Amino acid sequence: MKDCVTEEHLYLAFSHQYRESIFPLHTSISLFLLSYCDCKLFKIFLVPTGEDVGDQCVTKNLPGDLEVHLISRCQLPEVVRSCSLPAVVVKDGKFCRAGLSVVLRYIIQKTYEADPSKKDVLELLGFKKTCLKACAEVSQWTRLCEISIPLAVERFLTASPEHCQAIPPDILQFERKLGEPVRVHNDDKIRRQKLQQQKAGAKAAVPILGEEAERELKAGEVHEHPPPSLELSLAFSKLLVQEASDAVSREASHIRRTKTSDLPLLDHIFAEGLYFTVADLVLFPCIHQFLVSSKKQGRNLVNLPLISTWYRRVQEVPGVKKAAGKCNMELLQLPELMSAPEEQAQDFSSVPDELEEENEDSHFIGGPRPTMTKLMENGIEAKFFPHPCPNWTLDWTSLPSAVSPGEGKMSRDRALRKQQQLNNLVGVVTKLAKPGDVIVDFCSGGGHVGIVLAHMMPSCQVVLIENKELSLIRAKDRSDELGLNNIWFIQANLDYFNGTFNIGVALHACGVATDMVIEHCIRARAAFVISPCCYGFIQNTVKFKYPRSRQFKEILSYKEHMILCRFADQTAVQLPPERRLIGKQCMGLVDLDRAWAAEEQNYSVQVISMEPESCSPKNNMFVGTPT
Repeated sequence: MKDCVTEEHLYLAFSHQYRESIFPLHTSISLFLLSYCDCKLFKIFLVPTGEDVGDQCVTKNLPGDLEVHLISRCQLPEVVRSCSLPAVVVKDGKFCRAGLSVVLRYIIQKTYEADPSKKDVLELLGFKKTCLKACAEVSQWTRLCEISIPLAVERFLTASPEHCQAIPPDILQFERKLGEPVRVHNDDKIRRQKLQQQKAGAKAAVPILGEEAERELKAGEVHEHPPPSLELSLAFSKLLVQEASDAVSREASHIRRTKTSDLPLLDHIFAEGLYFTVADLVLFPCIHQFLVSSKKQGRNLVNLPLISTWYRRVQEVPGVKKAAGKCNMELLQLPELMSAPEEQAQDFSSVPDELEEENEDSHFIGGPRPTMTKLMENGIEAKFFPHPCPNWTLDWTSLPSAVSPGEGKMSRDRALRKQQQLNNLVGVVTKLAKPGDVIVDFCSGGGHVGIVLAHMMPSCQVVLIENKELSLIRAKDRSDELGLNNIWFIQANLDYFNGTFNIGVALHACGVATDMVIEHCIRARAAFVISPCCYGFIQNTVKFKYPRSRQFKEILSYKEHMILCRFADQTAVQLPPERRLIGKQCMGLVDLDRAWAAEEQNYSVQVISMEPESCSPKNNMFVGTPT
């Protein structure tokens, strides 16, 4: 552990208590993870969402070994008031991490940094440390764990009995997820070992669960071992940092020659597959509350056999029961979850998958010309407005080196192009901004736009929002070098920022992120200056459907719009000039659709080409102002 540790504050929302849980469930989940990790590195504050909350009702079901303080929302650091909770902020109040997944991953990282012997805690982040790293706006799995299931359980618990007869669709979605084949790194090798085990008719040894699990077994809290399997052996060997030597012995030659398509599939052991991750710790308190409520209502869980098995299995993970005890969670016993043999299991093939994408086919035949012709026949062509300040430029030679994008590891040519891109965005923002404005740099990356704006406009407050921690830390280091006092840093998905602001900017917001930024700006009635990127990544999501505007929807299908998006990415300098021209026209059409969609929300929007156009193959720029 470092000699000097900066104090960090963890803020958790509190609305009410229901049985043994604190609502919202994001708070119960955060406290459960803190207990599991035995983490006491943060000063914890509960923030009541109502005015009639007293200390006694707040502290009733808190983990006994955690010191928790009560604080009103008006006492929060200003940067935290702009975010949804949970949130972690350094005491200086400039760097904030917000949103459940970001905060939980940070707790895990800090726990391991403080005590590197806790390798099991670090393993919660999964393969390549990516568990729940993808933002919920684009990842179905993160959205299910972080948003959908906690909200579904909250609604289920608070609904009147006549309104909670059916199992929530998101719970059924998790049941189906547990029934899907597992894909993991190096799964070909594991599947061959499974085939060899099946051929030999051998039974994998039940893994030894360690001293803590043995004590739990003797105490009668778990009455039988899970069914022996290769997957179980691998999963629990990893939990206990053991080598699964018996399970991973070298396969026979005829097994090695077996085609991959003929290998047996792997079964789910935990939520993400074979291994225990933070996703299990997010879902466990939610599913526990759902099962407890279902039991009190006399429900039989025959329709959720996989969730029931998962719930029993998570209890066997060393440390889980101890954490549950700290959080006053009375875990259900195995007999209470046994299915009635005469009941019929629900046919999950009939359950609608609400998270299923509407994307039909990503392999398109033919080029964009038929689609472009179809639009032209209806009077729609790409159009670009004159640049409002084509010759505006910063005097980069007079600026401190930490302001310039060349301060990083960019080549000289790339740094020059980045400066040209910044000239375009900063020039327009300086025309729109007035003293006292709040300017938000969405998808800020290393802070190239935000740092320039904060340096050039000290009378404005600049907020950098970025999901990637390392990029934001680099931006914070540059800001500290410049001594900027009018800048905040928020590591969060866009949906967790709910502050008010006057201008939103984004340089090369990737794919759907451009539409997310536009949506945030429209919601705040803020002006926006945005340069899109990665058109080929655009696709229908839970929140966004394409085309966006009424005019385009009346003419193009989703598939036809995707053709434009795919070809809009073909603007690289090494492509033939004619191909680049078509790509530029497709970019213009996709962005025209976005502009018209914003105008339907009472905005005036112009699509402009950056100057010079050679500054980037993705050189379109929106300038939108509320009317």
